[in-house]
Amino acid sequence: MNILDKIVANKKKEVAYAKSRTSYVQLEESEYFHRETYSFKDFLLDPSRTGIIAEYKRKSPSKGIINDTSRVSKVTTDYAAAGASALSVLTDRNFFMGRKADLVKARSVNTIPLLRKDFMIDEYQVIEAKALGADIILLIAAILTPAEIDTMATLAKSLGLNVLLEVHNLEELERSIHPKLDAIGVNNRNLADFTVSVQTSYDLAKHIPAEFLKISESAISDQETIRGLKLAGFNGFLIGENFMKQPDPGQAMREFVADL
Repeated sequence: MNILDKIVANKKKEVAYAKSRTSYVQLEESEYFHRETYSFKDFLLDPSRTGIIAEYKRKSPSKGIINDTSRVSKVTTDYAAAGASALSVLTDRNFFMGRKADLVKARSVNTIPLLRKDFMIDEYQVIEAKALGADIILLIAAILTPAEIDTMATLAKSLGLNVLLEVHNLEELERSIHPKLDAIGVNNRNLADFTVSVQTSYDLAKHIPAEFLKISESAISDQETIRGLKLAGFNGFLIGENFMKQPDPGQAMREFVADL
């Protein structure tokens, strides 16, 4: 059993518990459920912004604790002020020290798109994402069947949510493409051994249909990498650890963008 299998097994228990605590009706009565979501495409392609999806992440299974002293409200607003096109907030608690409350806090102080970064395996989580204030959900091809992607993407679009599909290889991409997706993200991290290579993005770029936004995720730590990925057709760049490992993640992003 690899780490992804362990995460999914735990997530099933977590979702079952969440369902027992908060009903669908309660989710639909939440403060943010009926808000109009921001367009991921509009913000990502806005020339006044950077194309960076800046991530708030305390911990990861591969790196352990990255930054557990920062405050989500400050970091995310600093990211937005530095030119982030969107914000990614981890909500998985067991493996990433994320909290659903982090997403709510980020929503309350930001006016750009929020991605709920989690392991989505159930329709309940899609509705929950909307209730927490998300604009974008992440669907990971490695843990979902085409039928599950269809079900959750269709539900997400009915709620006004944007959908980002994450793939790791050509097989996942080819079996998972769906007309209700907004963007396809290439994760440059090998989930089996946690090695990273931006070459994964270059290899898959030409296989992603033109109608989808192209996002490169992980292993982006310098401006030259972004310049090269832009030339390969990528619109967005998810960066988390590179900023979060610094004492002041917002300042780290400002310095990174200044040299971009």
